[in-house]
Amino acid sequence: MKSLCVFCGSSQGNRPEYEQVTQAFGRLMANEGLQLVYGGGDIGLMGALADAVMDAGGEVIGVIPDALLAREVGHRGVTELRVVESMHERKALMADLADGFVALPGGLGTFEELCEILTWAQLGIHTKPVGLLDIAGYYDHFAALLDHAAAEGFVRPAHRDLLLVETDGEVLLRRMYEYRPPAVAPWMNRQET
Repeated sequence: MKSLCVFCGSSQGNRPEYEQVTQAFGRLMANEGLQLVYGGGDIGLMGALADAVMDAGGEVIGVIPDALLAREVGHRGVTELRVVESMHERKALMADLADGFVALPGGLGTFEELCEILTWAQLGIHTKPVGLLDIAGYYDHFAALLDHAAAEGFVRPAHRDLLLVETDGEVLLRRMYEYRPPAVAPWMNRQET
């Protein structure tokens, strides 16, 4: 694993630990030699993460749609800022550039990106590790929702386990380095319908 795509908020949230842990994770990535691929913004947790990676001597590739370039204040201080035409192009390019994915706290866009990349893993479109750094319990309810969906028969347990959830960045990275895609049947077959 040489690069990580990180999904996170264009806001900082209400707790100081969101930004503090995000910055620590950025420094950890740089120290591990992991290139950051992210949404290209210079604000919120996105900006804090990119700055932390850059300040620690790491490399950062930002990918941002031209329509969001001004709104999210595209980060001109990263290693490379790629401007694309659409959100679909942004997500596809970020996925192509990354060897793994991590979600930090964020809003609807972060949720959507995380759910899409998990769906792609479920469908076998990619076999890359997907991690969730649960800062200050932010994702406790999301993890509980996935557990509930698995208990109710809407998500296979093996697919629920595609998401690696940790509260410590070093532990999460270790699990991602050791990740081996599960050998599971397709997400649905005719015997189940």
